[in-house]
Amino acid sequence: MPEALIERVARWAREIPDAPAYTFVDYLGDGSRETLTWARADLKARALAVRLREIAGPGDRVAILAPQGLPYVVAMLGALYAGVVAVPLFAPDLPGHAERLTRAYSDADPVAVLTTTAALPGVRAFAAEVPVITVDTVSDLLADEWEPVPSGPGDLAYLQYTSGSTRAPAGVEITHGNLEANAAQLWELFRAKPRTSVAALWLPLFHDMGLVATIALPMVAGNQVAFMDPVAFVMHPVRWLRLLSEFDDVYTGGPNFAYEYTAARVGAADKEGLDLSGVRVMLNGAEPVRPGTVEAFHAAFGGCGLRPEAHTPAYGLAEATVFVSAMGPGEAVVATDFDRDALRDGRAVPYGGPGAGEVTTLVACGRPGGQRVRVVGSGGQELPDGRVGEIWVQGPNVARAYWRDPLRTAEVFGAVLDGADGAWLRTGDLGVVYGGLLYVTGRIKDLIIVDGRNHYPQDIEVTVQEAHRAVRRDHVAAFSVPGEETERLVVVAERSRGGASADPAEVAARVRAAVRKFHDLSVHDFVLTGTGAVPRTTSGKIARRACLRAYLEGALV
Repeated sequence: MPEALIERVARWAREIPDAPAYTFVDYLGDGSRETLTWARADLKARALAVRLREIAGPGDRVAILAPQGLPYVVAMLGALYAGVVAVPLFAPDLPGHAERLTRAYSDADPVAVLTTTAALPGVRAFAAEVPVITVDTVSDLLADEWEPVPSGPGDLAYLQYTSGSTRAPAGVEITHGNLEANAAQLWELFRAKPRTSVAALWLPLFHDMGLVATIALPMVAGNQVAFMDPVAFVMHPVRWLRLLSEFDDVYTGGPNFAYEYTAARVGAADKEGLDLSGVRVMLNGAEPVRPGTVEAFHAAFGGCGLRPEAHTPAYGLAEATVFVSAMGPGEAVVATDFDRDALRDGRAVPYGGPGAGEVTTLVACGRPGGQRVRVVGSGGQELPDGRVGEIWVQGPNVARAYWRDPLRTAEVFGAVLDGADGAWLRTGDLGVVYGGLLYVTGRIKDLIIVDGRNHYPQDIEVTVQEAHRAVRRDHVAAFSVPGEETERLVVVAERSRGGASADPAEVAARVRAAVRKFHDLSVHDFVLTGTGAVPRTTSGKIARRACLRAYLEGALV
């Protein structure tokens, strides 16, 4: 049987035992660093696996309710070693996501919980009915009792709970084969050098991109990852850049908002000493990539040695483990102006210039890596280039099912494409292939349909945030509510700091006028809220369905 990805941890422990594997920078504490070498990672994983197998067997779910750090990495490795099904979640004290944690935990129905000593009081109160293991207190001596449990590619490795931007969190069944395939696909994208290239990340380990890039990707060829808590990044985003500056061959990734946030928050004084010339790839995924963000980021940090082609737009989703497509290494970002009316009608037509209607600029997400991607019409037929349809994916990285949900599994993972063999994954995302590149145009469930015309919410949200300085950037949600004859547009926007004194009536009038001008739409209701009112998913996306629920319940303030 070929070597499984998780088995490579032991391989690197034999071949390069003292090489650094996982380094955590504790910016929320004393700023210290702690590193697991490959030998230590293997030792601790074996010890934890022995402890786990005292209370859990193959197929049992084990939830990880721990803060960001090395114990989280050990928890994931130990679960994979033990042959149990990991459920990577987060500690109950993570603010703003209590409901999501409760629903995901209940759905997974774990037999045990892995956490840390520091998080133990909150975890015991949350999960009082099952055994709780504190990873940081497991004795290394248990490792001597370890007996390997072979894992086949079809065996379930972990449940990846989706961020729930349009629905309740769902557990995606990721097999060992899925994880190995997607890690290899990402490795090819990064063109990383074995045992040399380093990843520098802040992404949450319970999120698909953070888990695969931080924990799985270094296993492929014995590389190192240096990572921090997401809160440390949010507090001072320059920390991310300084970490990148430490390495001569480094890759990283994050959602679009992180690049825009960093460009806006890192000032001239913070840039002193930054050297980003070693950054090979800055993956930009998890949400729509905005051309203005790319331009602003490189305007801010091009003087620090950052190469423009390092910015790498990508597309992925949890149901495909994480990664689906991206621009290639060294390729410049491609932003294309399309005719907005044609795009709403399902056709990608180049924008004709001033006087030719409104424009929508989309950033290309490149080409698939090691998998098949098709754009499909409502009848299950593949559409030609230039036509907008649903993005379907097929490949070894595509997950096998939703946990305990056979009906949704059949609908999403069992799609049949005319003239093609095998089952396909329906992503729920709309896209178009133009000029040989994939462009993602939006979510099917987020489409706003008024008087029979399709409108993409992200287009409306950009218009709204540019209509008045009192609207906080990237904190706008556009969605529809039922009307007597057609859907009605509702916009919820957070007030910016600079617009604290603005007259709400004036802001609403400017927003309504802008939406009417650029989208030929009437705003049924505009709500200007306080900071934090517009909900986001754990990956930072605007949670439009959750915002809709809050609006209907009168919970927005």
